[in-house]
Order: sequence, then C-alpha cells, then structure tokens
Amino acid sequence: MNILQSLIADRWIGSRAGAALSSAIDGSTLHHTHADEIDFGEALSHARETGVPALIAMDFQQRAARLKALAAYLNERKEELYTISRHTGATRNDSWVDIEGGTGTLYAYASMGGNELPSGNVVHEGPAVSIGKKGHFAGTHILVPRGGVAVHINAFNFPVWGLLEKFAPTFLAGMPCIAKPATATSYLTEAMVRLMVESGLLPAGSLQLVIGSTGDLLDRLDSQDVVTFTGSADTALKLRGNANLLAKSIPFNAEADSLNAAILGPDVQPGDAEFELFVKEVVREMTVKAGQKCTAIRRAIVPRQHIDALAAKLRERLDRVVFGDPAVEGVKMGALASWAQQKDVAERVAMLSRGNEVVIGRGEAFAPVGEGTAKGSFFAPTLLLCRDPMTNDAVHDVEAFGPVSTLMPYGDFDEAMALAARGRGSLVATLVTMDPKIAAKAIPQMAAWHGRLLVLDREAAAESTGHGSPLPMLKHGGPGRAGGGEELGGIRAVKHYLQRAAVQGSPTMLTAVTGEYVRGAALHESDLHPFRKHFEELAIGDSLLTHRRTVSEADIVAFGGVSGDFFYMHFDAIAAKESAFGQRIAHGYFVLSAAAGLFVSPAPGPVLANYGLDTLRFVKPVAIGDTIRARLTCKRKIDRNKKDAQGKGQGVVAWDVEVTNQADELVASYDILTLVAKRAA
Repeated sequence: MNILQSLIADRWIGSRAGAALSSAIDGSTLHHTHADEIDFGEALSHARETGVPALIAMDFQQRAARLKALAAYLNERKEELYTISRHTGATRNDSWVDIEGGTGTLYAYASMGGNELPSGNVVHEGPAVSIGKKGHFAGTHILVPRGGVAVHINAFNFPVWGLLEKFAPTFLAGMPCIAKPATATSYLTEAMVRLMVESGLLPAGSLQLVIGSTGDLLDRLDSQDVVTFTGSADTALKLRGNANLLAKSIPFNAEADSLNAAILGPDVQPGDAEFELFVKEVVREMTVKAGQKCTAIRRAIVPRQHIDALAAKLRERLDRVVFGDPAVEGVKMGALASWAQQKDVAERVAMLSRGNEVVIGRGEAFAPVGEGTAKGSFFAPTLLLCRDPMTNDAVHDVEAFGPVSTLMPYGDFDEAMALAARGRGSLVATLVTMDPKIAAKAIPQMAAWHGRLLVLDREAAAESTGHGSPLPMLKHGGPGRAGGGEELGGIRAVKHYLQRAAVQGSPTMLTAVTGEYVRGAALHESDLHPFRKHFEELAIGDSLLTHRRTVSEADIVAFGGVSGDFFYMHFDAIAAKESAFGQRIAHGYFVLSAAAGLFVSPAPGPVLANYGLDTLRFVKPVAIGDTIRARLTCKRKIDRNKKDAQGKGQGVVAWDVEVTNQADELVASYDILTLVAKRAA
C-alpha cells in the first residue's frame, strides 16, 4: 500500500492509511492519504524559527540563483512527473502546461529576481522625496521580508504549476511556505516535492507539504503570515471568513474559478481568419486539461446572425476530438481528475441544460478509448446554446468545471459587453476582432470586470499564448467572483510577500537604511577616481566632483555636425529668441556627452562597460557661455555572482549623475549602469 506523506519540519510523516486516491483513467487505487494527525504548531514554529533565518541568510540574488538551479534539477527529472501525471487524466500536452509550465515559472522568477532585485534583503521603492526646505529631511519607501509564513492552498487541476507559481515569488521574497495541494491529485505534488527536497537546494524550513486537511492551521497564523487560495468561490468565501484571519488582518489572496468569456467581434464574418481563430480557441479551452482550468472559456458570446454557423463549426470540431486514456495514440483529451469531479460536472450540466439546447454532448455514444476507461472519470465535450442569455441567469452563475461551454448570441455590441459583465468578475476574457476601433472601445469597459484581456486577431495568433495561459510576467487574478486577488505579474508577486514601510530621516540615514545613495547624503571623496575601484572596494556614496567646462558655439555646431541634429533651438538664433528659452541652447545629448567627458576615467578597467541610462531628465537649458560640471556618485551595487568568459567576477553598479551650471542649478540628472570587475581571486 502506497501511503502519501506530509513534509513537516523537514521530515516525512504518515504511516497510517487514510482515504484512497484513484486513477482518473481506470479507477484503480493508486495511493492513500495518511491518517496521521499533523502538529501545525510544530510546522509553524519550524517555519518561523528555522525557515525564516535560513532564507534571510541569503539575499534576493542568491535566492534567485537557487530558483534557477531548482528549475534545472526538476527539468532533468521531468519524465518521472510525466509518468505520474497521466493518472490525473492529463494528456502529454496537459502535463506540459503543468510540469514545464511550473519549472518555466521558476526560471522566470529567477531571471526577474536577478535583473530587478538588489543584493540585500531591502528593496528601495524610491525615489526619496525631500520633505524639508533645506534638504536635510526626506522620506521614501522600503520593502522587507515579512518574517512570517505563507500558507498556499491549491486546486486539483495543476498539482505542479499550482505549487510552483506560488512558491517561486514566496521563496524569492525570503518567506517560508506551507503548501496544501488538493487531495485528489496530491500524489503528483508529493512526488515533485520529494524531488525538490532531494535536490538539496531548499534551505531548512523553507517548504513544508500538507497531505490532507489543514486542520487548525489557519487558526494558528499570526499577523506577519499570508494565506493564498486557488479553487472555488464558495471555498474561498469560507476560508476568507476565518475569525483568526479577520482578527489579525492576515492578508488573504484568492484566485477563484470564474465564468470567463470569449467575444466574437461584430466585424468578423464566417470565412474570416478571425472566425476560425475563435472556433479554435473555444475548442482548445474546452479540451485542454479536459476543461479543468480556472481560465477556461465558459461563455462564448457571438453576433446573433452568426450563432448557428458558429454552433455548426464548433460541433464539427468537437465531434472529432478523441478522448480517453492519454497513453493511447491519437487521444487529445483525457479524464476529469476524479469521480467526484465527474459527478459534479454532470450535475451542473443538467442545471445549465434546462431551457437551453445541447449542441453536442455524447450521451449514449459516450465511449472513451483505452482499456479500463469505463471505470475512469471521463466526461465528453459538451457545448450548450442559450438563445436568450439576457434572461437566463444560470449561464452566468453556474460553472461546470470540465469540458463544457455555452454559446450565447448578442444583438448590438453594448449587449455583448453587458453579457460579459454578467459573470460578475472573471480571470480572463478574449475579444476576437479585426478592428482596432472596436478593441479600443471594448477593452477599457471590459477591464473593470476581467483580470486579463486577450485581443486576438490574425497578426497576434502567430505568437499568442492563448486565452487560458497565465504568464509569470502578467497578473493572474480577477475582480468579484474571480476572488479579487492577484498572483504573478512579474516582481509584483514578490512584493505581495514583502512588507512596505515608509521611512523618514536625513538623506544620510536613508542611504544607510536603503543601501542606495539618496541625494543630499554624506559623500566620500578621495584622490582615487571611483572608476579606478574594483566592485568590492566601492562604497555607496563614493563620489567625484569634476572640473568645469564652458559650452561654446563651436561645441553646438560640432555636435550638430556629428549627430545630424540641426533642430532650430540649437541653430536658428531668431526662432530661438522667440521661443520660451529666449536664446539658442545646447543639445541635451551634448550636455550628456560633455558630462561623460568630465567624469570618465579613460584607462582600461575596473569599469568594464556602460550598458544603459535610467531616469534621464534634462532639467534646465544650457546656453552658449554656460559653464557645467558633474558629480558622479556610487548609488547602488548589485552582486549577481556572475563571471565573464574568462572567469573574472563582476557586479553591477549604478551611478548617480548630477550636472549643474555656474549657478549650481541642476541642468541634467540620470543614472548610469555599469559592469564593474571584481579583484582577481
């Protein structure tokens, strides 16, 4: 008997058999949950006392590197997970979305963390704002690790991705997590977590796994903790209402199933490429993961005059779908995750069918291919047609979480918008149109009710990731029925697990706190040019005030000749005199170039390359005869722990540049980004 185990306090527990878990393909018993009780007090203590210090002992950059290594480790062993995944009812393509979609999310957050987060554990959300009149008092914002525990409660449909897409930003934020997968497919999650533990890449206490009930876990949480949930809106409501979560203002993020919509624009006609794209998208969303996706298209909203043509096209496509055991060649759709899920979908289809037409539903012809599939939890693709969706509440309220969608017609486009909104909030909606004007009108209206919006036409189709694919760099979540929460969305997701605080003080104190130079702070000046220092030798605040340079007419003429920029403000004295500036002025980019000439140290190294500018502003015009100088200050250092092709270490340094005129007025302001060599080991 194979008994699944929970990972609690870095040890696997569970020896007594609990509930039986069956294969979605043939109904055979695969595993049992464990009946052993979990001490959630111990789990939380271990996360706080061991997991938090272990994660904070690393910085953002080091945790990002660990995520990348973990993604590679899991990818090398993905076939083990594919083999197990088949029993969840998933085809190879379904499993790819789950398994490699999960490791892809790890890679994405490793990259984003390495590129966007600092070396320490404090994120400066600047810029700092001067509060005092003399520049001695300022304020800014910082983000720091919360010091608590993240509890992630996941749905059954993505047992790998569901855990990893929450784990990646949590781990990057330095927060240990306790993950509870849905029981029906928890055997796949447990197999993946075992691989994660075996990798040796997880710091002690950073990840725990709960098989079975969460017991009194939520009642034991504290104000620094976070809870996230993916699943039904009813369960989200129950969890959100936990007295302890409410009393302690514990953040709760819900991503709930929703009645997502796809709208065919009024400009699209049968025979258009966009008409075929709409059909393809609906069929794909009905059949991938057997329709068990929180992002699947549940409502297909189309012009009334095309409803029958579209119904015929969809019926033709769906009738060709081969469903059954994913191991059988040619099978395109697998089973629902469990018998309980099969029963639930059947009950909801019965509710949706009342007063509506069944365009396709196999009924007596239901026959999944493959040996033993009669005992599996299969459900045939089912397309319904609601002729009067404005008066039928069920199609906007009842969700069958399987290969089920409802066609509904609209008259004018305002009615289409109203029908889409009847879902009371969704994760995603798609608009298929050829007309940019229709998109420009519709999308701002739809954005109030939908978390993500796809505008699909023949141009986008070549690279589109599709209606139902959440991406690490884009927000996943939606308003209202969809839960009102947010996941993913790039570094935004990491910030959900950090605590934001406003900080006030002198620029010197803010520099010390943020690890980033704030203008007005104490400077460190020496005879050694900052560009002559290796990465390790540089300190925040190391600064150089350059010699002066007077801008001449010859400078402007020469720069115009080199750049080809003969804009009238630089060359036409009469027109310039009539302008707001009252005289000819130097090119902004000449000022930038002249400043570089003032502060550059031309000898080779340790500064290896300038790879960009940030926050560039030309603050005040520079006229012929003005004298400029520059102050170069080490603003920020990021050690990405990288080496070049020769094995020499390097880090990233951002330099604050202030260019001033003879009256000490700021004329240009920007950051320079450079690669700086480390000393040879």
